Amino acid sequence: MANIAINTAQNVNLHYKTVSIGERMLAFLIDGALFSLYFYVVSLITSVLGMVFSDSWTVFGLQSLLLLPVMLYSLYMHILFNGRTLGKIILKIKVVRVDGTPVHWSTYGIRWMLRIVDIWLFTGGVGILSILFSDKRQRIGDAAAGTIVISTKQNVKVSHTILEDIEEEYQPVFLNVTILSDKDVRLIKETYLIAKKSQDFKTLTALRKRIETVLGITSTLYDQQFIDTILKDYNFFTQQ
Repeated sequence: MANIAINTAQNVNLHYKTVSIGERMLAFLIDGALFSLYFYVVSLITSVLGMVFSDSWTVFGLQSLLLLPVMLYSLYMHILFNGRTLGKIILKIKVVRVDGTPVHWSTYGIRWMLRIVDIWLFTGGVGILSILFSDKRQRIGDAAAGTIVISTKQNVKVSHTILEDIEEEYQPVFLNVTILSDKDVRLIKETYLIAKKSQDFKTLTALRKRIETVLGITSTLYDQQFIDTILKDYNFFTQQ
């Protein structure tokens, strides 16, 4: 697996792992197993239709209509389940945009149409080769749509972002904390965590004084309590 960083709309870098070709193939096979079951059901229905309708063209037309969901399966599943098919859901992988923006249905449409080249036209050979030789493990459809397939098994820790765990009943202390920007808060949190880990109390005090100056406030809280409260207050207001 290769690591990739995605910058979200909240200007937060999230680090994910792109999935291996083996996982993508396994997800495809799981979906294929679902197709086999569906084909079996369709064959039973077709047999019944053959006894009801004497016109073979009518039976063929109805059979084609029943097979339409399979042809469109990848497209509507990705749209309905946020970049996932049944196989991807089971393996905990999904399709996302490389730039971190929400995936539009038209993006899934591009990926779906290029399956003809990646999968069906050359029995998967083109798709496999493009994934193997791509830094981001992209098939041609992914490269054209600006998407990648990532693993969702690894949860990004809150400590790696500007986000904080806050309780529902949390009451903010510093109401003007929204003067700060996401960039400010990320810098504050990174400095705070490093200084706290190394027990660099001078840096904590300097950071606290800088925050007080920017916000125009004073507090009787200890340095760590103060900075921790600032981070939680900011998240309280910006996550509403």
